[in-house]
This record gives sequence, C-alpha cells and structure tokens, in this order.
Amino acid sequence: MSLINCTPHVITIITAGDDVVLSPSGIVPRLSVTRILVGMTDGIPVARPTLGETENLPAPVAGTTLVVSALVAEANRHRQDLASPGELVRNAAGQPIGCRGLSIYWSAP
Repeated sequence: MSLINCTPHVITIITAGDDVVLSPSGIVPRLSVTRILVGMTDGIPVARPTLGETENLPAPVAGTTLVVSALVAEANRHRQDLASPGELVRNAAGQPIGCRGLSIYWSAP
C-alpha cells in the first residue's frame, strides 16, 4: 500500500519500529465553507459555518491511501482510500510530535 500525505504538514506516524514520515504532497483537499453572520459579540462578528463540497480531492487509485484531514475524511466516508492522522502524540512540553497510526471513517469489512 502506498500512502500520500494530502495535508500541508509533515506527518510522523510513531510505530514500535522505525517511525513513518510522510512529507506533504502539495495536494490539499478542503471542504468549501459558507458562513452566515448570526450576530456580534463585543464588536466581533459571529458566524455559523456550513460545510459544503470537497475541493481538490484526487480520484481513487488502487493500492493508494490518501492521508487527509479528519474533516475531509468524515465528509467523504464513502471513500475507502481515505484516512486521517491517528491519535496525536505530544512531547513533554505539550507540542505535537506525531500520531499513532491512522484513522478511517468508512465501515471496515
């Protein structure tokens, strides 16, 4: 299986052996967002976002898993080629240093 990092960040998957480091591919799928202003709080606009269609998501390729944001994976749960970074791992200072595995949002057989 081939993994393609479709996020703008380096992803380090922490394993029992050698960690897997995925560099960004330059492909970054996103969900379109429509925002409706619902009010103001202390002069700050407050809006209700509505998530729309996925933009810039490549077609499936056999044997390839695209690592995308959790929002993109959730919005496209019909796609069995999508995963997002798994449980976040932080260092002693609380900074993210990697993840444990990958998360899927489609129903596994």
